Amino acid sequence: MGALRLAPPTAPPVPGASALAWTAGSAAVFALVQLAVAVPGSSLGWDEIVYVSQVQPGTPAAFFSAPRARGISYLAAPVAALTTSTTALRIWLALLSSGALFLVLRVWRRLLPPPVLGCAGLLFAGLWVTLYYGPRAMPNLWCALGALAAAGWLLRAERPAGGGRAAAACAGAAVAFVTVMRPVDGVWLALPLTGAALLTAGLRRPLLWAAPPVGVLAGAVPWVVEAYTSYGGLAARLARASEIQGGIGAHFAVDDHARSLVGVTLCRPCDAAWSHPWTAAWWLALPLLVTAGTVAARRAGRGRQAAVAAAVGVCLALPYLFTVDYAAPRFLLPAYALLAVPVAECVAAAFGAVRARAHTAGRRRAAYGALAGVLVLHVAVQAAVLLRLSERSRDRHRELAAAAAALHRLDVRRPCVLSGDGAIPLAYYTGCASRQVGGHDGSTTADGLASLGRRMPVAVITAGGAQAPQYARAWPVFDLPGGYAARVAPRG
Repeated sequence: MGALRLAPPTAPPVPGASALAWTAGSAAVFALVQLAVAVPGSSLGWDEIVYVSQVQPGTPAAFFSAPRARGISYLAAPVAALTTSTTALRIWLALLSSGALFLVLRVWRRLLPPPVLGCAGLLFAGLWVTLYYGPRAMPNLWCALGALAAAGWLLRAERPAGGGRAAAACAGAAVAFVTVMRPVDGVWLALPLTGAALLTAGLRRPLLWAAPPVGVLAGAVPWVVEAYTSYGGLAARLARASEIQGGIGAHFAVDDHARSLVGVTLCRPCDAAWSHPWTAAWWLALPLLVTAGTVAARRAGRGRQAAVAAAVGVCLALPYLFTVDYAAPRFLLPAYALLAVPVAECVAAAFGAVRARAHTAGRRRAAYGALAGVLVLHVAVQAAVLLRLSERSRDRHRELAAAAAALHRLDVRRPCVLSGDGAIPLAYYTGCASRQVGGHDGSTTADGLASLGRRMPVAVITAGGAQAPQYARAWPVFDLPGGYAARVAPRG
């Protein structure tokens, strides 16, 4: 750790043009890469369709399962209510997430030097998972930005000139925002923030330590109300949510998350061969980088900021690493946003150590080149995964559009109903409603589907040569692009 020794501690600088340039630069890079790579030609994913269909007039709302919250639907609504264009929605969310990143980094401008702040922003925004989900109608990135804002506001509220009550209120509001997006993330965010406030101020400043739990309670109101109006009560909704997620309990999913970094957006079950372990090299090094960065920040007089960010980040990762029996890279986005702060301190310390200890120009150039090479290699890995995933999304868009066109040629068009494998995405592209016999969406029966089929087009979809359910095996079958087959209910 001696190589990371910095100059004597200094107070964080007063924000100015330099901080503005660093934060604006991070947000601009984030926006440009999203618009150039992740947006063009992409398809809406299964979960996105569930969220968007809730607020898109004329689109049948997909089944909304118990674990979900409606926060991301609210963010998508201004565009989804006006158009069914996926590109328009993507552009809106890309610009919105980039602007939010800029504002969240500005929260930290009084807590970190501009280069460290900018580095943290670039490290987080440069991850393939951040770039991929930036323009997508999914809640995890927004939980990440809200969590980073909440920690920043709480740290500012602790400082004599940091805004006091207003900053504490902003911290509570940020926690409420995260809870509206994903209630479980809001709870796991409030716990370390409340603990950090109590360790600093004890019970003497109730507004400081009460802000996070009050934020959780406020943000959970819509989800709790919906539990009683649609799911039979809070206990019933929690039990159903746990069941749908495979049972919340003691599960070791660390290896699953490492495997998923190859570009698997949902690793469930996560039993495939780990084909490219180098994609997880940065992830495996993350604990060491966070530890080194926290130590370096302490020596530079910013130990409190780094320690709080690290503690909150770890707490946000714990439930997904040890209580859920599957993995999705997006689950850890809130943790990555917070952990980017101590990692940025580590990067700054490494460059500072080179400047202080490499006494000749040649040695400095070699050391700077080595550090830059590591960062370039990291960026290259992230870019490779992002490009592959984005191309896969474009292929998926073409596949679904072709399958929907084939269904239209079979006269399966709105009003219509699809059931079976892939029913939700195909129904969205076709303009149909989706209904399932059993499973999480047990919204109809075999007799109910057959009855609907006498009044409107109804099709049961199977994929990959799977066998059709017993009740639909006698229905006429038609092959669709993408390996799908449609069994269309007889009319009349």
